[in-house]
This record gives sequence, C-alpha cells and structure tokens, in this order.
Amino acid sequence: MAYQAKGRDPIFDSTTQALIEQRGKELLGLGLLTLAAALGMILGSYSPEDPGWLAATDGPAQNLLGPIGANIASPLALIIGMGAWGIVAALVAWGARFVLHQGEERALGRAIFVPIAVALASVYASTLVPGPGWSHTFGLGGLFGDTMLGAVLGVLPVDPALGLKALSFVVGFTMLAIGAFALGFSLGELRRFGVFLVAGVVMTYAGLHKITRLGLRGAAIGVAVGATGAMRGAAAMKQRRAMKWAQDPDWGEDYDFAEDESDFSAPPPLHANRVARAEPPVARGHSEPRPHVSTHAPRSTTAPQPQPAPPQRQGLLARVQGLAKRAQEPQIEPELVEQPPYLGAVPEGAGASDRISAKIANALMARRGQAPETPAIQVPEGDEPMSPMSAAIASAAARAKARKEAAAANLRAEPPLMRGAASQPSQSQVPPLEEHNTFEKNGSAPQMSDHGLHEEDSDLWEDDFDADMMPDHETNLAAATFAARAVSTPPARKVVQHTAHRTAPSNRARAEAQPSLNFDEAAETYELPPLGLLTDPSSVERHHLSDEALEENARMLEAVLDDYGVKGEIVSVRPGPVVTMYELEPAPGLKASRVIGLADDIARSMSALSARVSTVPGRSVIGIELPNEYREKVVLREILSARDFGDTNSRLPLALGKDIGGRPIVANLAKMPHLLIAGTTGSGKSVAINTMILSLLYRLTPEECRLIMIDPKMLELSVYDGIPHLLSPVVTDPKKAVVALKWVVGEMEERYRKMSKMGVRNIEGYNGRVKDALDKGEMFSRTVQTGFDEETGEPIFETEEFQPVKLPYIVVVVDEMADLMMVAGKEIEAAIQRLAQMARASGIHLIMATQRPSVDVITGTIKANFPTRISFQVTSKIDSRTILGEQGAEQLLGMGDMLYMAGGARITRVHGPFVSDEEVEEIVNHLKSYGMPEYVSGVVEGPDEDKAADIDAVLGLNTGGNTTGDDALYDQAVGIVIKDRKCSTSYIQRKLGIGYNKAARLVEQMEDEGLVSASNHVGKREILVPEQH
Repeated sequence: MAYQAKGRDPIFDSTTQALIEQRGKELLGLGLLTLAAALGMILGSYSPEDPGWLAATDGPAQNLLGPIGANIASPLALIIGMGAWGIVAALVAWGARFVLHQGEERALGRAIFVPIAVALASVYASTLVPGPGWSHTFGLGGLFGDTMLGAVLGVLPVDPALGLKALSFVVGFTMLAIGAFALGFSLGELRRFGVFLVAGVVMTYAGLHKITRLGLRGAAIGVAVGATGAMRGAAAMKQRRAMKWAQDPDWGEDYDFAEDESDFSAPPPLHANRVARAEPPVARGHSEPRPHVSTHAPRSTTAPQPQPAPPQRQGLLARVQGLAKRAQEPQIEPELVEQPPYLGAVPEGAGASDRISAKIANALMARRGQAPETPAIQVPEGDEPMSPMSAAIASAAARAKARKEAAAANLRAEPPLMRGAASQPSQSQVPPLEEHNTFEKNGSAPQMSDHGLHEEDSDLWEDDFDADMMPDHETNLAAATFAARAVSTPPARKVVQHTAHRTAPSNRARAEAQPSLNFDEAAETYELPPLGLLTDPSSVERHHLSDEALEENARMLEAVLDDYGVKGEIVSVRPGPVVTMYELEPAPGLKASRVIGLADDIARSMSALSARVSTVPGRSVIGIELPNEYREKVVLREILSARDFGDTNSRLPLALGKDIGGRPIVANLAKMPHLLIAGTTGSGKSVAINTMILSLLYRLTPEECRLIMIDPKMLELSVYDGIPHLLSPVVTDPKKAVVALKWVVGEMEERYRKMSKMGVRNIEGYNGRVKDALDKGEMFSRTVQTGFDEETGEPIFETEEFQPVKLPYIVVVVDEMADLMMVAGKEIEAAIQRLAQMARASGIHLIMATQRPSVDVITGTIKANFPTRISFQVTSKIDSRTILGEQGAEQLLGMGDMLYMAGGARITRVHGPFVSDEEVEEIVNHLKSYGMPEYVSGVVEGPDEDKAADIDAVLGLNTGGNTTGDDALYDQAVGIVIKDRKCSTSYIQRKLGIGYNKAARLVEQMEDEGLVSASNHVGKREILVPEQH
C-alpha cells in the first residue's frame, strides 16, 4: 500500500538561504585566516633548540604557541623547510576569497594543486644558499627539497653549478605559475593586477610632478601680483599729484603727502595686476616731489577712465585644470606673420579692422617674447588716449623688438667666442622707472619693475592677461597661441655654474693681516718668511664673463659639434680664471675618443688658441676646455694664505696653483712620494719649481727640512745658494751631481739602519721616539765593537750613549735631468731607481724636471717609480703620452698651465702661480739674515773608498773591481796572455767564450795593472810580463 507524501514548504526563502550561505562562507574564510595567522606565528617563531621531534631538551619552548607550536614547526621544517610558508599563503588567499566572495567557487578545483605548489616551493628553497641563521644540516627546502634536487641534478648532463642555476630559474618560474593557479587567480585578475600596478606608479609620478609644478607657479604668481600691484599704486599717486599741480601750482606747500602714500601703501586687490601692467607710463621723468610741467602735461592731466569691475578669479587648481582641458583639444597652430612692432597708438585715420589687426599681431609677438626690459613709449600729443589693453600690447611689442635688436647688435659687435659682458640698453633707450625712486623713499613696497621679472614670471603674467581682458575674437586666438606655446616650448635651462669661490684665509694670514705690537728685543730664533714679501692678490685684475656670453658660447659649441656629427648637449658651463670648461652630455653610443680627436677642429671653429677635450673622472660627461679671452694671473700669495695650505696637516705641502674653477690645489710631497716634471722651454716649468721650493720654505724650518739642489743649467736655482735649508751649495757640475745622488743613497741606507734598531717603520715614528726621549731627558744607546778578546778571539762590544737628534726631511731638486743622463746615464738612473723605490719611509723625496720628455731621458724604469707627474706644454702628442700616458698636454696654453697626474692616474688641470725674480730674491735675503747654512761635506766631495764601494755595490755599479766569479775569469785571461803572448779583445773573447764587453774590461784591467801596454797605431799590444819557461 502506497502513501502519497504531502509537499512541504522550505523553512527559509531563497534570499535567506543565500544570506546564510554567504555568512557560512565568511565564517569559513575567517577560520582559514585564523589558521593562517596561527601557522605563520608557529613558523615565524620556530627555533631549532625548541623541544620537538629533532631535539629532546628540558628548556622552555621559544615558540609563540608553546610546545604545541614547536611540535608542529619541527616536522614541517624537517620535511619541507621554507616551503611550509606556501601553506600559509594558500590559507590566506582562500580565506580572503571566502570573506570577500571573490572566486570562492573555484576552491575545490584549484585547492588540489596546493600540495604541488608547496612541493615546488620546497625544491626552489633548496636551490638557495642558506643564511647564517639556518643551523640545520639540510637545506632551506628540508629533506624533501634536498632529495628531489639531488635526484634531478644527478640526471642533468651539465656542470652541477650551471645546472643548479638553470634548475633554480625553471623551478622558480614553475612555482609561480602553479602557485597562482592554486591560489585561485584567473587571467583577468592577473591582468587587472598588472594594470593596477602600472597605473599606480604612473599616477603617483604624475601627482608628484603636478604638485611640484603648481607650487612653483603659485609662488611666482604671488610675487608678480604683489610687485605689479604696488607699481600701479605708485603710478596712480604720481598721476594725482600731476593733476593737482596742473590745477594749482602752489598745491605742494600745504599738501599732505602721507594721505596719498597711505592710498597705495596698502596691498591692492588680487585682480589689480590685470590693469597694473596695462597702465601706460604716465608722468615719466618726474623724480622730484614737485614735478615741473613738461610738454606731456595735457597727457598726464587726463583723468583715468573708470575701469569695469574685473570678474572673480578662479583658483589655481581650477585654472590648471582648464589649461589641461584646452591642451587636450585639437590645437590650431597660428600662422607666424612678420608684423612691424606697435610703438604707439594707431593713427586716427585707420579703420577699426586695421586697429584690431594691429592689436592681435602685437599680442602674438608679446606672447612669443620675453620681457627683460621696458622701453619707453612715446605718445604724440595729438593722438587719442590709449586704452589699458592697447598700451599693454604696445609695450609688449616694443620690448620684443628692443630685445631682438639688442641681440642682433651683440652678435655683430662682439667676437663669437669670448665676450666681456652682455650688452645692456643705454640710458636713452630705457629710462629708469619713476616707481623705483618712490619705493626707495617710502620703503613700503618691494623694489621690483617689469624688467626685473624673470622669464617664468612673464609667462605667469601672460596667463593672467588673456580671456578676461580681451574681446572674443582676440580671446580665442590668444588662448590657442598660449596653449600651443605652453605645450611645444621647453623651459629655458640655466647651464652656467659659477664654481669659483673666495678662498678662506689661514690662521697665519689672519695673524699677519693684524700684526701685534712687540716692543721686546728681536728674537734670534728662526722665523718663517712673511707673506708680505709676495705680491698682494688684490692688485691682480679680475676678468669675469657674463652668463649671457657663456650661454651663447655653449650654444655655439653645440652647433660646432653638430657640424662634425657629434650629437649631445652642453649641460654645464664652469668658468675659471684661465679656461672655461663646457661639459658635454654625449648621445648614447657616442665614443669619447671620437670627441677627443676633434680638439684641433673645435679650437679652429671656436676661434680659440687651443682646446683640450677629456673625460671627467666619475661622471658621464666630456669636458671641453676653451681658453678665456683675458687670462687671469694666479699669484703665489693667494695660495699660501689659503686655509688649504696654511692649516693643512701635510708634512711637505706644495702649492701647485688653481684648478679650472679657481680652487687652490695643494699637494703633499710626502704622500706622492716623488714628483716628475716635464715641459718644453718657456712652458713655466722653472717657475713651478720655484713655487714648490718657496712652498717648503714658507712652511718648514731648517731643522724640519733640508734641500739638495742640482742645477746643471746654472741659471734657475743658483739664487738659493746660501739659505740655511741647504745641505750643500747648489750643485752645477754633472759629475758632482752623481756624487751627491750617491751620498743620498748612502744616507737612506744609514737612516734605515737607525730606524730598524729603534723598531719603527718610517721617519715620523723615529722622530716621535726622539721627541719622547727629549721630553723625558733620556739618552739613546747603541752597541759598538771595540776589539777582540786576546784569549778567545771573540769580538768585544760596548754600549755607547748619544744625544737623540731628529732626522729632517731631505728634498732633492733636479732642474734638468737630461743633462745628467747624457753625462752619466747609467749611474744616474741606478741612483734614481734606488731612491724612488726605497726613500719614501726614510723621509727623502725627489723633484726632478726635464725639458726633453723623450724615452731616452724618461725611461720606463723612471716612469714606473714616479707615479706622480706634472706635464706642462709639450710639442707633440707623443711627448704627452711619454709623460702622462695620454694626449692632452700639447693643448695646454703655456706659462704655468699644467696637467697634474696624482696617484691612480687621475689627471687635473692646474694653473700654476707666478712668482717674480724680485720676490724670490727678497725671500732669499730674509732667510740669509739668520746665518750661514750648515753644509755636509760628503755631499759633493763623496764618501771614503770603503763606503763608496758599498754604495756602488748597492746600486749594481761594481764595474771597477772583481767579484769572486770575476777573479777566476781574470786569472784565466792572464794565463792565456802570458802563455800565447797575444792580447786583444777579440782573442780573449774567443778563448774564454765570453761577450765582447766582458773581454774588453779584462783587457783594460790588465793594462791598468801593467801586464800589457796600450794599443799602438795598428791596435797591437805588447806583453810586459816576461816569458815563463
């Protein structure tokens, strides 16, 4: 028997069921997010020391969830390592989807791929290098990741290192793809996410740019509004005074000027600038309180017409939005028609259409131009009064014409390369504005005029001077013109950068500038020469180029480079006392060597004496150095009185000169440690040596520094003979110069022995020990051998005490090295090489100069041991490469212009200071007044024979004597000569199988010892030893 079931209604309707289903999904999502947060806390606070499956400890668990969290984190770290964070990512993603109801229907179909994504994350983590915080023996991917990674690397037929990198890239990309799929992302969501990121970056950049630009424009508008409003108030006050003067000549006696001044001293309304600039210049030329009546009295007494109330100004943001909307619309580019400038009112006979055309044409010209000057507008008496709009248009047209004519006159009158200053309009062309004098008297308004506004201010002015003040047919055309110019014209960029600055005086310069009165008797101690013996830098004539001339030269240089196919832009101009450097930003792909090779062509095209082109270290620009039209002299006192020289901690400071920007350049000879100078005759080399010597004399006493001067030319350094700093008289004989250099080598070896006994590494450490001993009153002791014991034969030593003495620095100055190399090249080169390699720590330094920079003078050995070099002007690129390793010295200007290459091949252009012979003589006489120098006799006389032999042995010059090997060879040669009764160089060479030079030395030695005679006229020698039987 069958029963029919009665149909029942659902408990909840469809809407309620949908709500319950949504709430259930949201609860599920919240649960997943809670689980993700708990798992994240477990993994984030995981510590290997926690008690768990891998460690059984009694310590408390550091995990945030206690022992439970430690027991969960331990197996996860053991099995999948950092891949466990993939589980957290899956829980967060699906929890968020269930809460937000975004793609939760894809949960069942996508969540099954989560284990695969976690496994790939584990393998990818194993490819990474563990950090210092990972203390496990397995990798970041756990045991599973290490096992899978090892299995895959074992079957790859490539190098393991290369395979690991490739596998890391492949697994990482696959992990991202499968992970995005497992987290429920669709292609649309990924696309929207990418678009959102790109749009966010673009909008953020646009917003920042817009805010910055609007802020600058708002500040400029405020300055222009305040200044022009004050100017209009001043003009109105003068117009009222002129009107009252015309009505009553005696009005000024009882007139209260404060009443009128109070009228315009208050700031005008914000819209006043629309009329202020359009106001014609009334009562121009009346600078006194009681103006005298001129021919323009009827013009100035005309009452101003009442102006209609201006419309309400829009806010700055609204105006910018309006400009943006106009810029988006299709622009009609106006036709550029050449029209004569409007310098006055239109003649009375002209029609209305002609008058309107003239206004529009002049308005366009004013829009295209700037407003640096405001020429006077002469209005005939018979003309009708000009409206404010017409006066503004006429004034703009007149300024544009005056500016163009001035620019054309400058180009015709001045040379194209260097100009002293930009041409300024004369007094007759631009009379001073009346408002300036009024502002100075009252002091209540800023001193600013039309020609004082910047170019940006004129643009903002024109923005205010558009649709509100012009008829409809003028408004449309002006708005289109302004929008087109605002979009197409780039803003002017200032490239001139004045790097020259006033050097700060040193403490010594300040003390000498304000000397103290000393009534005591003159002290007999040594005093450094005063700076007053040198030329005062204030007497030097300074030449400065205007910014307009420098910018015009920069544009001209760009055009010259473009003619030679060099694409780039001059981004900076750095004027200096002698040259100006133009920094070129080359186009991508342009080689610097191509621009450097155009140096001669650039100099010819720019009508310059020379041009040096080089890269700027540490920057991407190329420096083009062009000489100034007027060269500024650099004096030594300006550098010696600077803080860079007077207050420096350098042991041996050298005043080299000024760089391109005018900053003093002071080098430390103790750090160089030796200096090589080269340059042609007349390039300023000897003057530079004088400035370096004077730098040492102005800084160091004879107890601190001693000098050895070698001058084969007998001209340059002989003036210093007799100063207390010398160790010997100035050496002029090349043979004595060799002896002096050998003495320096022996002094270096002696200093090293003293420093080794004291346990110090350099002269500063030795002098420090000496100073400490002198302060404590202690004596130095040394052990000397006094003989031998008669019984045992052992040496006897005694301890000797002596007074500690500081070791002074020794600077060897050689003015002409080429003459020495021709006389004794091998000995000179050996001594220089030995000193350059080892003399730094002993306080001995070399300054060597030559006027013949060839490879036979500046050999490879000398170049290798002189890392610091200075090159003056040379004749060819080859000589420049010989000195500096690169070209450029041939483009110098001479007369002290140099290239200074410090350690590390960094080259700096320096302009050396000039010091006259009179200044040198005055300084030398000041030094001689403190007594005669204490000469060391061995410098030019040479050491004794034993010490000389030791020095020759050190230098490898032991050619006169015999070593152990040579004794046997000499004995063989003597036996051959006595036996065969024949002696010649070729015979000895054949018999002994030695070189020709060696055989010649053996024959000469036998001649010196009297074994054979000198060669006769046919080259034969007699054997003087009797024949042995």
